[in-house]
Amino acid sequence: MPEDLALESNPSDHPRASTIFLSKSQTDVREKRKSNHLNHVSPGQLTKKYSSCSTIFLDDSTVSQPNLRTTIKCVTLAIYYHIKNRDANRSLDIFDERSHPLTREKVPEEYFKHDPEHKFIYRFVRTLFSAAQLTAECAIVTLVYLERLLTYAEIDICPTNWKRIVLGAILLASKVWDDQAVWNVDYCQILKDITVEDMNEMERHFLELLQFNINVPASVYAKYYFDLRSLADDNNLNFLFAPLSKERAQNLEAISRLCEDKYKDLCRAAMRRSFSADNFIGIQRSNAILS
Repeated sequence: MPEDLALESNPSDHPRASTIFLSKSQTDVREKRKSNHLNHVSPGQLTKKYSSCSTIFLDDSTVSQPNLRTTIKCVTLAIYYHIKNRDANRSLDIFDERSHPLTREKVPEEYFKHDPEHKFIYRFVRTLFSAAQLTAECAIVTLVYLERLLTYAEIDICPTNWKRIVLGAILLASKVWDDQAVWNVDYCQILKDITVEDMNEMERHFLELLQFNINVPASVYAKYYFDLRSLADDNNLNFLFAPLSKERAQNLEAISRLCEDKYKDLCRAAMRRSFSADNFIGIQRSNAILS
């Protein structure tokens, strides 16, 4: 990472910095809205459900338990906008698929001249997550590591390197986030033609480029989660809404009560620590003598 890059400007490190993927998507969102307005395109039938006085609609995704399928769709859409609206084609040899192919089959040069479609990126990531049984939280951390790599190493994600960058980010995120991490050799069972040595070398380079900074603060994780929801909303990628049932309302109330009790316990502990200095016994105070 360049020395003049302040921590506050890096979204993968600082919670107040705007995520790169959301910024890159706004150009397309504005153009789409402008085109619809000029062509008098109707938004069509409303598919999103809204709460009323009698019915409350909630989706099944929360910041602590995101929906896996929808999260992967949002993360791959973020990667798609990264590739589509990249600044240049800066890359490194370790991530170049032409130098380090993921398959033994000959890939035509024409393949690397076109940006991949969102559905193709989604299929690649979904296959890895399904085979390795990774979680939705791991997908969010993958995006954090991806943007941190692009910022620290000053490279772009493009048709020649996107698969290996995404693979490296998933590999690292699964080891840091999931309790039962997937070994490098396991990924070689999923991607049949890649070697363990290649995986190890890519992981080592990835860590070095991140300057071994694999920490993801809770505030940064939450920011990426909610920005992914904004991205989904901007691109009509709706979450699955369902009416709030009595059983689910009781579960939410129980979780809320549990979190409230934990918060009160933490506050009491903090109060005890702050008052501890006033509880010393036998401390003699003498008047100051000014001469």
